[in-house]
Amino acid sequence: MSGLPFSDTYTPDILGSGFTRRTLRLGTDPEGDGPVVATLIRYLPEACPDFDSRPAMIFIHGMSDYFFQRHVAERFHTEGYAIYGVDLRKCGRSHLPGQAWHDVRDVRRYFEDLNAVLDAVREHHSSVIIQAHSTGGLIAPLWLDHLRRAAATGDPVSAARHSSIPAAVLNSPWLDLMFPAPLHRWSRPLIRALGDRFPRFDLPGGLACYGESIHVDYHGEWNFDTRIKPIAGHAKNIGWLAAIVRAQDTIHAGGVECGVPVLVLCSTRSWLNKPYSAMTDTSDAVLNVKQIQQWAPSLGAHVTVSPIDGARHDVWLSLHHSRERTFTHTFEWLNTTIHQQNPLY
Repeated sequence: MSGLPFSDTYTPDILGSGFTRRTLRLGTDPEGDGPVVATLIRYLPEACPDFDSRPAMIFIHGMSDYFFQRHVAERFHTEGYAIYGVDLRKCGRSHLPGQAWHDVRDVRRYFEDLNAVLDAVREHHSSVIIQAHSTGGLIAPLWLDHLRRAAATGDPVSAARHSSIPAAVLNSPWLDLMFPAPLHRWSRPLIRALGDRFPRFDLPGGLACYGESIHVDYHGEWNFDTRIKPIAGHAKNIGWLAAIVRAQDTIHAGGVECGVPVLVLCSTRSWLNKPYSAMTDTSDAVLNVKQIQQWAPSLGAHVTVSPIDGARHDVWLSLHHSRERTFTHTFEWLNTTIHQQNPLY
Protein backbone atom coordinates (compact mmCIF):
# COMPACT_ATOMS: atom_id res chain seq x y z
CA MET A 1 0.00 0.00 0.00
CA SER A 2 3.02 2.32 0.07
CA GLY A 3 3.40 5.07 -2.50
CA LEU A 4 -0.24 6.20 -2.50
CA PRO A 5 -1.01 9.17 -4.79
CA PHE A 6 -0.50 12.72 -3.57
CA SER A 7 -3.61 14.56 -2.44
CA ASP A 8 -4.17 17.98 -0.91
CA THR A 9 -7.69 16.99 0.12
CA TYR A 10 -9.10 14.03 2.02
CA THR A 11 -9.71 10.93 -0.09
CA PRO A 12 -10.82 7.37 0.83
CA ASP A 13 -8.35 5.48 3.00
CA ILE A 14 -7.34 1.83 3.17
CA LEU A 15 -9.14 1.41 6.53
CA GLY A 16 -12.49 1.72 4.79
CA SER A 17 -15.75 3.29 5.91
CA GLY A 18 -15.35 6.51 7.86
CA PHE A 19 -11.61 6.85 7.21
CA THR A 20 -10.05 9.29 4.77
CA ARG A 21 -6.48 10.45 4.23
CA ARG A 22 -4.59 13.53 3.11
CA THR A 23 -1.00 13.61 1.86
CA LEU A 24 1.26 16.39 3.14
CA ARG A 25 4.30 17.16 1.01
CA LEU A 26 7.47 17.74 3.02
CA GLY A 27 10.04 18.50 0.34
CA THR A 28 13.23 16.54 -0.35
CA ASP A 29 14.62 13.89 1.98
CA PRO A 30 17.94 14.93 3.61
CA GLU A 31 19.00 11.25 3.45
CA GLY A 32 18.79 11.30 -0.34
CA ASP A 33 15.60 9.26 -0.76
CA GLY A 34 13.82 11.79 -2.95
CA PRO A 35 10.58 13.56 -2.01
CA VAL A 36 9.09 12.77 1.37
CA VAL A 37 5.51 13.04 2.58
CA ALA A 38 3.47 12.53 5.70
CA THR A 39 -0.02 11.06 5.54
CA LEU A 40 -2.78 12.40 7.76
CA ILE A 41 -5.61 9.93 8.39
CA ARG A 42 -8.97 11.15 9.65
CA TYR A 43 -11.84 9.17 11.18
CA LEU A 44 -15.08 10.96 10.41
CA PRO A 45 -18.12 8.69 10.31
CA GLU A 46 -21.36 9.98 8.89
CA ALA A 47 -23.75 12.02 11.04
CA CYS A 48 -21.18 13.82 13.18
CA PRO A 49 -22.25 17.47 13.02
CA ASP A 50 -20.09 18.51 16.00
CA PHE A 51 -16.83 17.11 14.59
CA ASP A 52 -15.05 20.46 14.17
CA SER A 53 -15.96 21.56 17.69
CA ARG A 54 -14.49 18.44 19.31
CA PRO A 55 -10.99 18.29 20.79
CA ALA A 56 -8.80 16.43 18.32
CA MET A 57 -6.44 13.55 19.04
CA ILE A 58 -3.52 12.63 16.77
CA PHE A 59 -2.02 9.13 16.97
CA ILE A 60 1.72 8.84 16.17
CA HIS A 61 2.89 5.31 15.37
CA GLY A 62 6.06 3.43 16.29
CA MET A 63 8.90 2.01 14.21
CA SER A 64 7.93 -0.42 11.41
CA ASP A 65 4.37 0.66 11.99
CA TYR A 66 1.44 2.64 10.61
CA PHE A 67 -1.96 3.83 11.82
CA PHE A 68 -4.37 0.89 11.58
CA GLN A 69 -6.09 0.74 15.00
CA ARG A 70 -9.67 1.18 13.83
CA HIS A 71 -11.09 -0.01 17.15
CA VAL A 72 -9.17 2.70 19.03
CA ALA A 73 -10.37 5.41 16.66
CA GLU A 74 -13.96 4.25 17.05
CA ARG A 75 -13.75 4.12 20.85
CA PHE A 76 -12.21 7.57 21.26
CA HIS A 77 -14.69 8.97 18.74
CA THR A 78 -17.52 7.59 20.86
CA GLU A 79 -16.02 9.41 23.85
CA GLY A 80 -16.22 12.72 22.02
CA TYR A 81 -12.84 13.15 20.33
CA ALA A 82 -12.06 13.92 16.69
CA ILE A 83 -9.58 11.23 15.71
CA TYR A 84 -6.59 11.54 13.41
CA GLY A 85 -3.54 9.40 12.77
CA VAL A 86 -0.28 10.13 11.00
CA ASP A 87 2.05 7.92 9.00
CA LEU A 88 5.42 9.65 9.22
CA ARG A 89 7.85 10.04 6.33
CA LYS A 90 9.00 6.74 4.77
CA CYS A 91 6.59 4.79 7.01
CA GLY A 92 3.31 3.05 6.22
CA ARG A 93 1.20 4.93 3.69
CA SER A 94 3.93 7.58 3.37
CA HIS A 95 6.59 5.20 2.07
CA LEU A 96 7.37 5.94 -1.57
CA PRO A 97 8.99 3.55 -4.08
CA GLY A 98 12.75 3.20 -3.65
CA GLN A 99 12.87 4.66 -0.15
CA ALA A 100 14.52 2.94 2.79
CA TRP A 101 11.76 2.20 5.29
CA HIS A 102 11.60 4.57 8.30
CA ASP A 103 15.21 5.68 7.70
CA VAL A 104 16.34 8.99 9.25
CA ARG A 105 19.68 10.22 10.59
CA ASP A 106 18.10 12.60 13.12
CA VAL A 107 14.69 12.18 14.74
CA ARG A 108 14.27 15.96 14.56
CA ARG A 109 13.45 15.38 10.88
CA TYR A 110 10.03 14.27 12.14
CA PHE A 111 9.35 17.68 13.70
CA GLU A 112 8.55 18.91 10.19
CA ASP A 113 6.06 16.06 9.74
CA LEU A 114 4.40 16.74 13.07
CA ASN A 115 4.24 20.50 12.51
CA ALA A 116 2.55 19.94 9.16
CA VAL A 117 0.10 17.45 10.64
CA LEU A 118 -0.70 19.67 13.62
CA ASP A 119 -1.28 22.68 11.36
CA ALA A 120 -3.62 20.65 9.15
CA VAL A 121 -5.63 19.45 12.16
CA ARG A 122 -5.74 22.96 13.63
CA GLU A 123 -7.54 24.09 10.48
CA HIS A 124 -10.62 22.52 12.12
CA HIS A 125 -9.82 22.06 15.84
CA SER A 126 -8.48 24.49 18.43
CA SER A 127 -7.17 21.84 20.84
CA VAL A 128 -5.18 18.74 19.89
CA ILE A 129 -4.14 15.91 22.22
CA ILE A 130 -1.09 13.91 21.17
CA GLN A 131 -0.96 10.13 21.47
CA ALA A 132 2.36 8.51 20.57
CA HIS A 133 3.55 4.90 20.63
CA SER A 134 7.05 3.42 21.07
CA THR A 135 9.45 5.30 18.74
CA GLY A 136 6.70 7.88 18.32
CA GLY A 137 6.73 8.16 22.10
CA LEU A 138 10.41 9.10 21.90
CA ILE A 139 9.89 11.65 19.13
CA ALA A 140 6.83 13.40 20.56
CA PRO A 141 8.37 14.65 23.84
CA LEU A 142 11.37 16.06 21.99
CA TRP A 143 9.04 17.79 19.54
CA LEU A 144 6.92 19.25 22.34
CA ASP A 145 10.06 20.46 24.10
CA HIS A 146 11.24 22.01 20.84
CA LEU A 147 7.94 23.87 20.41
CA ARG A 148 8.05 25.06 24.01
CA ARG A 149 11.63 26.35 23.69
CA ALA A 150 10.90 28.08 20.38
CA ALA A 151 7.79 29.67 21.86
CA ALA A 152 9.87 30.98 24.77
CA THR A 153 12.14 32.80 22.32
CA GLY A 154 9.14 34.66 20.93
CA ASP A 155 8.36 32.51 17.88
CA PRO A 156 4.61 33.06 17.44
CA VAL A 157 4.09 30.02 15.20
CA SER A 158 5.63 27.63 17.73
CA ALA A 159 3.75 29.36 20.53
CA ALA A 160 0.43 28.85 18.74
CA ARG A 161 1.25 25.22 18.04
CA HIS A 162 2.30 24.42 21.60
CA SER A 163 -0.62 26.26 23.19
CA SER A 164 -3.05 24.19 21.12
CA ILE A 165 -1.80 20.97 22.79
CA PRO A 166 -3.30 20.51 26.29
CA ALA A 167 -1.86 17.04 26.99
CA ALA A 168 0.03 14.04 25.63
CA VAL A 169 -0.46 10.30 26.09
CA LEU A 170 2.61 8.13 25.51
CA ASN A 171 2.04 4.45 24.85
CA SER A 172 5.16 2.43 25.80
CA PRO A 173 7.64 5.14 24.74
CA TRP A 174 11.10 3.94 23.66
CA LEU A 175 13.29 5.86 26.11
CA ASP A 176 16.34 3.56 26.35
CA LEU A 177 18.08 0.69 24.59
CA MET A 178 17.08 -2.76 25.79
CA PHE A 179 20.68 -3.78 26.56
CA PRO A 180 21.85 -5.13 29.92
CA ALA A 181 23.23 -2.33 32.09
CA PRO A 182 26.92 -3.36 31.74
CA LEU A 183 26.68 -2.93 27.96
CA HIS A 184 25.34 0.61 28.07
CA ARG A 185 28.70 2.23 28.91
CA TRP A 186 30.33 1.18 25.63
CA SER A 187 27.39 0.35 23.34
CA ARG A 188 25.94 3.84 23.04
CA PRO A 189 29.19 5.63 22.01
CA LEU A 190 30.01 2.74 19.67
CA ILE A 191 26.61 3.01 17.97
CA ARG A 192 27.01 6.75 17.56
CA ALA A 193 30.48 6.35 16.05
CA LEU A 194 29.47 3.57 13.66
CA GLY A 195 26.33 5.48 12.68
CA ASP A 196 28.41 8.47 11.67
CA ARG A 197 30.95 6.41 9.71
CA PHE A 198 28.82 3.63 8.18
CA PRO A 199 25.21 4.89 8.36
CA ARG A 200 23.77 2.40 5.86
CA PHE A 201 25.34 -0.67 7.48
CA ASP A 202 22.47 -3.14 7.94
CA LEU A 203 21.60 -4.48 11.39
CA PRO A 204 20.39 -8.01 12.14
CA GLY A 205 16.66 -8.58 11.73
CA GLY A 206 14.12 -8.28 14.51
CA LEU A 207 12.19 -10.92 16.42
CA ALA A 208 8.76 -11.97 15.21
CA CYS A 209 7.17 -12.98 18.52
CA TYR A 210 5.44 -9.63 19.12
CA GLY A 211 4.09 -9.45 15.57
CA GLU A 212 2.88 -13.03 15.86
CA SER A 213 1.11 -12.23 19.11
CA ILE A 214 -1.05 -9.50 17.56
CA HIS A 215 -1.68 -10.56 13.94
CA VAL A 216 -4.83 -12.52 13.15
CA ASP A 217 -2.92 -15.08 11.04
CA TYR A 218 -0.91 -16.16 14.09
CA HIS A 219 -2.06 -15.66 17.70
CA GLY A 220 -3.74 -12.25 17.62
CA GLU A 221 -6.91 -10.50 16.50
CA TRP A 222 -5.60 -7.62 14.38
CA ASN A 223 -5.50 -7.75 10.59
CA PHE A 224 -2.80 -5.21 9.71
CA ASP A 225 -1.00 -5.09 6.36
CA THR A 226 2.26 -7.02 6.75
CA ARG A 227 3.73 -5.38 3.65
CA ILE A 228 3.98 -2.09 5.49
CA LYS A 229 4.14 -3.55 9.02
CA PRO A 230 6.05 -6.85 8.68
CA ILE A 231 5.68 -9.43 11.42
CA ALA A 232 9.37 -9.08 12.33
CA GLY A 233 9.64 -5.40 11.38
CA HIS A 234 11.44 -3.67 8.54
CA ALA A 235 15.21 -3.80 8.07
CA LYS A 236 17.20 -1.25 10.02
CA ASN A 237 20.63 0.35 9.68
CA ILE A 238 23.17 1.68 12.15
CA GLY A 239 22.61 5.30 11.07
CA TRP A 240 18.98 5.08 12.10
CA LEU A 241 19.89 3.43 15.42
CA ALA A 242 22.44 6.17 16.11
CA ALA A 243 19.68 8.73 15.63
CA ILE A 244 17.57 6.86 18.20
CA VAL A 245 20.48 6.75 20.65
CA ARG A 246 21.09 10.50 20.32
CA ALA A 247 17.40 11.21 20.91
CA GLN A 248 17.46 9.04 24.03
CA ASP A 249 20.69 10.75 25.14
CA THR A 250 18.86 14.08 25.07
CA ILE A 251 16.24 12.76 27.45
CA HIS A 252 18.80 11.07 29.70
CA ALA A 253 20.77 14.32 29.97
CA GLY A 254 17.76 16.11 31.49
CA GLY A 255 16.28 19.40 30.46
CA VAL A 256 13.43 17.99 28.34
CA GLU A 257 10.14 19.56 29.34
CA CYS A 258 7.02 18.78 27.33
CA GLY A 259 5.26 21.72 28.92
CA VAL A 260 1.95 19.83 29.09
CA PRO A 261 0.59 17.06 31.34
CA VAL A 262 1.80 13.66 30.13
CA LEU A 263 0.30 10.22 30.75
CA VAL A 264 2.72 7.34 30.18
CA LEU A 265 1.08 3.94 29.66
CA CYS A 266 3.04 0.69 29.69
CA SER A 267 2.85 -2.92 30.78
CA THR A 268 3.82 -4.08 34.25
CA ARG A 269 6.35 -6.57 32.88
CA SER A 270 8.56 -7.37 29.91
CA TRP A 271 9.08 -10.67 28.10
CA LEU A 272 12.05 -10.05 25.84
CA ASN A 273 14.05 -12.10 23.32
CA LYS A 274 11.91 -15.19 23.64
CA PRO A 275 9.77 -17.13 21.15
CA TYR A 276 6.02 -16.69 21.29
CA SER A 277 4.22 -18.04 24.36
CA ALA A 278 1.21 -17.08 26.44
CA MET A 279 3.47 -14.65 28.33
CA THR A 280 3.95 -12.69 25.12
CA ASP A 281 0.23 -11.85 25.17
CA THR A 282 0.36 -10.23 28.61
CA SER A 283 3.77 -8.52 28.57
CA ASP A 284 5.80 -5.99 26.62
CA ALA A 285 7.74 -8.22 24.20
CA VAL A 286 9.62 -5.26 22.67
CA LEU A 287 10.80 -2.84 25.39
CA ASN A 288 12.04 -3.01 28.97
CA VAL A 289 9.20 -1.53 31.03
CA LYS A 290 11.53 -0.77 33.95
CA GLN A 291 13.42 1.59 31.65
CA ILE A 292 10.17 3.26 30.61
CA GLN A 293 9.24 3.80 34.25
CA GLN A 294 12.76 5.03 35.06
CA TRP A 295 12.98 7.69 32.33
CA ALA A 296 9.35 8.78 31.94
CA PRO A 297 9.50 11.28 34.84
CA SER A 298 12.30 13.06 32.93
CA LEU A 299 9.82 14.22 30.30
CA GLY A 300 8.33 17.06 32.26
CA ALA A 301 7.04 18.46 35.52
CA HIS A 302 3.63 16.81 35.20
CA VAL A 303 4.10 13.17 34.21
CA THR A 304 1.84 10.34 35.35
CA VAL A 305 3.25 6.83 34.85
CA SER A 306 0.54 4.18 34.74
CA PRO A 307 1.61 0.53 34.36
CA ILE A 308 -1.26 -1.65 33.13
CA ASP A 309 -1.23 -5.27 34.27
CA GLY A 310 -1.31 -7.67 31.33
CA ALA A 311 -0.71 -5.02 28.67
CA ARG A 312 1.20 -5.66 25.45
CA HIS A 313 3.81 -3.35 23.94
CA ASP A 314 1.07 -1.41 22.16
CA VAL A 315 -1.34 -1.15 25.06
CA TRP A 316 -4.27 -0.65 22.66
CA LEU A 317 -3.57 -4.08 21.16
CA SER A 318 -3.68 -5.85 24.53
CA LEU A 319 -6.09 -8.64 25.37
CA HIS A 320 -9.62 -7.47 26.09
CA HIS A 321 -9.46 -7.13 29.90
CA SER A 322 -6.21 -5.13 29.88
CA ARG A 323 -7.34 -3.05 26.92
CA GLU A 324 -10.55 -2.09 28.73
CA ARG A 325 -8.60 -1.12 31.85
CA THR A 326 -6.39 1.06 29.67
CA PHE A 327 -9.35 2.80 28.05
CA THR A 328 -10.99 3.43 31.42
CA HIS A 329 -7.81 4.76 33.00
CA THR A 330 -7.02 7.01 30.04
CA PHE A 331 -10.50 8.53 29.91
CA GLU A 332 -10.38 9.15 33.67
CA TRP A 333 -6.96 10.81 33.39
CA LEU A 334 -8.07 13.01 30.51
CA ASN A 335 -11.17 14.01 32.45
CA THR A 336 -9.36 14.92 35.67
CA THR A 337 -6.28 16.41 33.99
CA ILE A 338 -7.85 18.40 31.17
CA HIS A 339 -11.59 18.52 31.08
CA GLN A 340 -12.19 19.80 34.59
CA GLN A 341 -9.60 22.52 34.09
CA ASN A 342 -10.85 23.76 30.72
CA PRO A 343 -14.53 24.37 29.93
CA LEU A 344 -13.75 23.93 26.22
CA TYR A 345 -13.91 20.21 26.84
